[in-house]
Amino acid sequence: MSAQLSVFARAQRALVEFFRLEAAGGLLLILAALLAMVAANSPLAHAYEIFRDSPLGGEAWGQSLHWWVNDGLMAIFFLLVALEIKREVISGQLSSRDQLILPVVCAMAGVAAPALLFSSLNQGDAEAMRGWAIPTATDIAFALGVLALLGPRVPLGMKLLLSTIAVADDLIAILIIAFFYSDGLWWPALAAALAVLLVMGWLNRRGVTALTPYLLLGAVLWVCVLKSGVHATLAGVATGLLIPHYDRRNAIDDAVEHSPLETLEHALHPWVAYAILPLFAFVNAGLALGALHVDQLLSPLPLGIALGLLLGKPVGIVGAALGMRAFGWARFPQGMDLRAMLGLGMLCGIGFTMSLFIDALAFARFPQHYAEGVLGVLGASVLAACLGLTWLSFALPPAASADGGD
Repeated sequence: MSAQLSVFARAQRALVEFFRLEAAGGLLLILAALLAMVAANSPLAHAYEIFRDSPLGGEAWGQSLHWWVNDGLMAIFFLLVALEIKREVISGQLSSRDQLILPVVCAMAGVAAPALLFSSLNQGDAEAMRGWAIPTATDIAFALGVLALLGPRVPLGMKLLLSTIAVADDLIAILIIAFFYSDGLWWPALAAALAVLLVMGWLNRRGVTALTPYLLLGAVLWVCVLKSGVHATLAGVATGLLIPHYDRRNAIDDAVEHSPLETLEHALHPWVAYAILPLFAFVNAGLALGALHVDQLLSPLPLGIALGLLLGKPVGIVGAALGMRAFGWARFPQGMDLRAMLGLGMLCGIGFTMSLFIDALAFARFPQHYAEGVLGVLGASVLAACLGLTWLSFALPPAASADGGD
């Protein structure tokens, strides 16, 4: 009994720490985006462009800071995402059918509905259609940062459902990037990447738990994937999925000893939340509004993104949740009713990090479309945050009764 209580206490502490980091990181993310917008639309605009485009890496890797953030540092972000997904699947919220079915179905519907809305508005424009996946993502850090503003009124079940939907959402986004935003494959580099993956898989099967060989091979894998034509951030995903993690079938007492996956996850989380994602927001959210015309604000591309996030996300997620409950396949989490679920659906319309990232991939060769995409993502994310916060401030019960059931 004491061992079970110890495991429960440790899991509870981990959840509290996770939500604290994500909420604080989300607020910092919002601040970084605001600073970028101020810098890009003030006398500091030229200095901001110089900072963002400053070359780094010498002659061999002479790329801009913007490139290093999006292709280099974001690989670390995707590494962390993969670690979280693997942990959730093996020993967390996605490890059983009962826990898995509601967030995964909601996430799938929350991807399909925005994509369909965007496509219906942009189907006649082949270039714009490259951005069909932009409104499909949810930014967990931004959304939890908004939830943090409501304090103890937010039930734990709502935070868990939001974070699990976002994790499943990230997994779908990773697959979308792999299949739809990789081109010009160079097979020798791809073969080298496969060889590195086989070595990492062999280490995992042999029970090697030291992190150093995995991380060194992960760096080699990043170079191979970069040269192959597949987006380099996917090297972070592959590395994360091959880091060992102990599950319930292991003899090791996970209440006492962290798995290698958990050790790396805990080490990376503060750096990603407080440094990498704010820097990503700062170099990607600086949209010069003076360069945009009024008619562009309501053009199909930004409008499709905005409607996908603001309307498609809540319709898909809430509709799926209601359908699952009506058929008796899943229940709303404890402390959540229909009004709370609607508020959660609104907050899932905060795309931001992954949406901006896909926008950069989709329109790397189309700067005008890229600017319109940033406008749609930023506008919709801010509106989704405001609408969700306002709705939940009325829908959620006072803190004293926030833990009541449905």
